[in-house]
Amino acid sequence: MDVTLIGYGAGNIASVRFALERLGARVRITDDPADVPEAERVILPGVGAAGYAMKQLNALGLTDALRAFERPLLGVCLGQQLLFEKSDEDGGADMLGLIKGRVTPVVPGPSRPSPHMGWSRLHIRRDDPLMQGVEAGEWVYFVHSFACPDGAATVAYADYGQTIPAVVNSGNRWGCQFHPERSAKTGARILRNFLELPA
Repeated sequence: MDVTLIGYGAGNIASVRFALERLGARVRITDDPADVPEAERVILPGVGAAGYAMKQLNALGLTDALRAFERPLLGVCLGQQLLFEKSDEDGGADMLGLIKGRVTPVVPGPSRPSPHMGWSRLHIRRDDPLMQGVEAGEWVYFVHSFACPDGAATVAYADYGQTIPAVVNSGNRWGCQFHPERSAKTGARILRNFLELPA
């Protein structure tokens, strides 16, 4: 199982790499757009702000390479948000545009502060190969203050006083808003399912 991690200065590279290697994957980290078309599968991790992340991807020439990639692509945390068209973060940021919709702030409430940080249950909306062997109600670990729009791409969601798309899919592009590398057996199962997707 070969997987390429995009290292662009805005991702939790080390913890994702270790989680993949524990599953037996051969991991390559790159910031070179020339490596992307040859990759068997790609993971786009991300932490921090959308505007900064897109600035980094653009500066490295990775944006077009990711948009053109035709094999399995997984965005993790901020990486999921980057798959969408736009974000309200940083005064408005243009994203990769691989999935329709706009990323907006998490709406806080008395018992649900922003950021949404901690363990939440998964509610499964539809079948998807990324969720094979994952049961409704399993717990995964979130850290985020912006959320993707709920729509046709939503595979699974968390209830945080609003519907938080937790897993999304459109064509060969998947996203996890939570951190699978920090989500125990459930996260490991999801990563394994991604590694086993046909390339």
